[in-house]
Amino acid sequence: MSSEESCDVIDLNAHSNYFNRELSHLQFNSRVLKQALDKNHPLLNRLLFCCIFSSNMDEFFEIRVAGLRQQIKYGRESIGPDGKAPTEVLAEIDRVVHGYVDEQYSILNDVLLPELEAQGIRFVKRADWTDVQTAWIEKYFEDEVLPVINPIGLDPSHPFPRLVNKSLNFIVSLEGKDAFGRETGMAIVPAPRSLPRLVRLPDDVCNGGDNIVFLSSIIHAHAEQLFPGMQIKGSYQFRLTRNADLELEDDDMVDLASTLRGELLSRRFGDAVRLEVVDNCPEELVAFLLKEFNLTGAELYKVNGPVNLARLMAVGRLTNRPDLEYPSFTPGVPKNVRSKEKIMDAIKQRDILLLHPYETFTPVIDLLRQAAKDPNVLAIKQTLYRTGADSEMVAALVDAARRGKEVTAVVELRARFDEEENLELASRLQEAGVVVVYGVVGFKTHAKMIMIVRREDGVLRRYVHLGTGNYHAGNAKLYSDYSFMTCDPALTDDVHRIFQQLTGMGKALKIKKLFHAPFTLHDQMISLIDRERVNVEQGKEGYILVKVNALTEPKIMKALFKASRSGVKIDLLIRGICCLKPGIPGLSENIRVRSIIGRFLEHTRVFYFHNEGKGDVYCASADWMSRNLINRVETCFPIENKKLSERVKEELDWYLKDNCQSWELKPDGSYGQLTPQEGEERFSVQSALLDKLAAR
Repeated sequence: MSSEESCDVIDLNAHSNYFNRELSHLQFNSRVLKQALDKNHPLLNRLLFCCIFSSNMDEFFEIRVAGLRQQIKYGRESIGPDGKAPTEVLAEIDRVVHGYVDEQYSILNDVLLPELEAQGIRFVKRADWTDVQTAWIEKYFEDEVLPVINPIGLDPSHPFPRLVNKSLNFIVSLEGKDAFGRETGMAIVPAPRSLPRLVRLPDDVCNGGDNIVFLSSIIHAHAEQLFPGMQIKGSYQFRLTRNADLELEDDDMVDLASTLRGELLSRRFGDAVRLEVVDNCPEELVAFLLKEFNLTGAELYKVNGPVNLARLMAVGRLTNRPDLEYPSFTPGVPKNVRSKEKIMDAIKQRDILLLHPYETFTPVIDLLRQAAKDPNVLAIKQTLYRTGADSEMVAALVDAARRGKEVTAVVELRARFDEEENLELASRLQEAGVVVVYGVVGFKTHAKMIMIVRREDGVLRRYVHLGTGNYHAGNAKLYSDYSFMTCDPALTDDVHRIFQQLTGMGKALKIKKLFHAPFTLHDQMISLIDRERVNVEQGKEGYILVKVNALTEPKIMKALFKASRSGVKIDLLIRGICCLKPGIPGLSENIRVRSIIGRFLEHTRVFYFHNEGKGDVYCASADWMSRNLINRVETCFPIENKKLSERVKEELDWYLKDNCQSWELKPDGSYGQLTPQEGEERFSVQSALLDKLAAR
C-alpha cells in the first residue's frame, strides 16, 4: 500500500490520535514545576514556580478531579476523543500526581531550601531555635495565636468538625482525662485562617539573614497549652481538598446573583477529593481521616514538609531580596500614544496595539478615565470578567455614571474563584447608577470589550478596546496579552451589536468583521484552516501559526489533521493542554506543537493564516476549546493594519525561535525542552520582547 493510500484509510476519530485532556493538563503543571530547577530563573522566582505548581494542582483537584468523581458518582461518565473513561483517567492521575508531588518535595528539600539558606534565608526548625527565639515565639503564640485558635476534642458531643476547603489543620493524639473526666484520645486543631502561615523572626533575636518559622511549627511547639493537663502523644498536619466547582441549574434559576451567593457558601464544604498529611503521621490516624472523609489510599498524599507549599509565595515579601528576583522594568509606551494627550486622539490617528506586560496597560485605564471626564462622551459599555472590585477601571466606570453618562457593565459573575469579588463589584457599580447585566445564562461572557460613544462635530463616533486578556491591572504585569484599540466604523459597529445581544434579546445580529462565539467563531476558524488546505491542494503555499492556551476542540483538531495530510505546515504554540498528537505519519507529521513556560504567563490567543501571502492575523479572547467556541460569548478580531499585523507575525516567529523556554510535544505525549545547539546563540522570546518593547 502506498503512503498516499495509507493516509486515506486513517480514521480521524481514532482514539490513538488524541491525548487525554486531564493528563495533558498535568503535563503542563509538570513543566511549571521543572522551572524550579532552571537556574536561568532567579532563586526566589524558582521558589515561586514550586508554589505555583501547588496552586495549580489545588485547582486541578478542586475542579477537574472533582468533576471526574462526580461523573462516576452520578453515572454520567463522559468519554473524550482519547477514549479513556473517567475511572481509567482517575487511576492514571493518581499514579502521575503521586510522582509529581514526591518530585516537588524533593526539589524543595534537597535543592531550594539549601540554596536559600546559602543566601541567608533560613526556615528555622524547632530543634534549632535558640533560647531567645524560643522566648519570642512563645510570646507570639500567647499574643497572636492562642486568642484565636479553637481546638476541638472529639467525643459524642463534639463530632468531627466540618473543615473548610484547603485549610491547614492538625490531628492531635492525646492521653489522659480532661476536667470533665473525658478521655477521647483525639482532637482536631484548625489553624486560624486569619494568621500568616510564615512568621519572620525579628533581626534582634537572630544572627543575621532572614529567619522564618512556620505557623505550623509554632502550633506544634505549644500544643500542650491547648490541652492543659493532657499529654500530647503526637500532632500532625493535614489538609483536605474539596470539590469547589459550582453547580448552577439554569432551568431553576430566577436570579443569578442570589443563586450564586447561595452556592458560594457551599463551595467551602464540597465533597472531599484529596487528603494531604505529613509523612510521619501514624497509620491509624491516617486511616481515621480517610474514613472520616470517605476517601481511599489513592486520594492520600503523604508529604515530606508543609502540606501547603503555595503559602511559601510570601517569602519574597518577607525577605526583601531583589537580588534574588527578576529585575524590575518599566513597561514601554508606544510613540504614537506618548505624543497625544488624549488616548482617543491617538486612536483616531491610527489603530493601537499593545503587548502586555512588555508595554504598559495604562493607556487602557486612561481611555476609561478620560472618557469618564470627557463632556462629549455620552455612553460607555464594558465587559468585566476578572477585574477586581477596587480596580481603577471600575472606579472610572463609577465616575462616569456619577457624571451622568450612560454606563453599562456586563459582569460575568461566574468567573471561577472570582465569583465573590464580582458580586461585590456588581453591587458597587449598581450603587453608582451603572446599568449592570450578568450576560446570558448558560453562556459565560468571556469577551473583553470596551465601547465608548463620543459626539464629535455633530456626529457620534465609537471607540473600542478589544483584548485577549482580562481588565486586571495586576494580571497585565504578569500575563502576556494583546490590547487593541480602534475607531474603525465596521469593527465598532460589530462591538455595538454584540453589546446589544448581551443586554437585550433578539435574533443573532449580522456581524461584519468580528468572529464571535457561540455563533460564528468556531465555523470561521475551521473555514480558515480549510482555506489553507485547499490552497495547498491547488499547488499554492499554505501555512498556519496559532498561539493559544489550550487545544481540546475535536472538530478543530480534525480540520488541522486534514490540513496536515494535504501538506499544510502548521505551528501550534500551546501553553497548556493539547489533545492533538503531532508527528503521526500520514496524519500530523506537518504539525509541530510547542509550549513556552517562563517569567510571564503566556496568555495571548493569536491566529496567523498565510492566505496566499496576504498574511491574515487575528487576536481573540478564546482558546481552541469547546467551552470557549461553543458555550461562551467570545470575540476574535482582525488586525488589518499591515504594520501591526507584520509586527504580530514577527513576534510569533520569535516564539518559534526560542531555544531555552520552549518545550516541544512528542508523539508519545512527553515534552522535551529545547536547548541551544552547539554554536547556536541562546534566545529567550520573553527576554527579546522585553528588550524590544519595554523601557529598560
